[in-house]
Amino acid sequence: MYSDKAAVIGDKDIVLAFKAAGMDVFPASTVEQAEAALKKHAKDHCVIFVTEDLAAGMKESLEKYKRKAYPTVIPIPSSSGTTGLGMSGIKADVERAVGTDILFNKED
Repeated sequence: MYSDKAAVIGDKDIVLAFKAAGMDVFPASTVEQAEAALKKHAKDHCVIFVTEDLAAGMKESLEKYKRKAYPTVIPIPSSSGTTGLGMSGIKADVERAVGTDILFNKED
């Protein structure tokens, strides 16, 4: 059974900000650390945010969780800024769900 808790996996600077908001935080500086944290804490959280820089190296793991109901794993910008990975994932998911690009209405 999943709880209603949310967590953040990422570099120390980012996760500390989320800790102040009451979220569970798991600092990770490598893809391997991030994947280990995700695997360890997936069953205890309904939403897990992962910084885009780490998520870029975790595509296989993220696809595995995308096929499950819980937890929802969402890439977010890191302290160095956004790579666009999170928004491109949301765009692809919406297009798959509704059959067209309703967010940006642009041709790729």
